[in-house]
Amino acid sequence: MNDPHTSEAAPVDGSPEEMRSALFAHMVMQQSSMAMMLLGKTPHPETGKVLRDLEAAKLFIDQLEMLEFKTKGNLSQEEAALLKQSLMSLRMAFVEAVDSPSSTVESQPAHEPPPGGPAPAPEPAAAAPTEDASRKKFTKKY
Repeated sequence: MNDPHTSEAAPVDGSPEEMRSALFAHMVMQQSSMAMMLLGKTPHPETGKVLRDLEAAKLFIDQLEMLEFKTKGNLSQEEAALLKQSLMSLRMAFVEAVDSPSSTVESQPAHEPPPGGPAPAPEPAAAAPTEDASRKKFTKKY
C-alpha cells in the first residue's frame, strides 16, 4: 500500500532525470543480482537454494554489456561507474564459477568411485585432459 503513495509522491519530490537515474540503477542492480544468483554466488530469495546456470548468467552479463555499449556517452558519471563496477564484479564471478571445480567435482566423484579402486594408473592420464580442457576454457574467455 505504501508503494503507490510513494511512487505518486516521488515525481513531485524528484526531477524526471533523477527518477530515470534511479530506475537505471535499480535495473543494473536487478540484472546483477540475477546473474550472481545464477552463478551460485547468492541463494535464491524464495527457496534459499543455490542455483548454478552459467549460460543464463552469461545472458544477464551480456545484457549489461549491451547496455554499457548502447548508453556510452549518455550516462552520468555515477551511472557509468555503477555499470562498470557491476560488470567487473560479474565478470570476475563468472570466471571463478567456470574455473571452480565444485560442480564438476560433485558430478565426477559420483561416477568415479566404482572404478576408483583399479583406477590409480588411469587417474593421471585423466588429469592431463582435464588440465588441457580448463586451459582451453580459460583462453576462450580472453
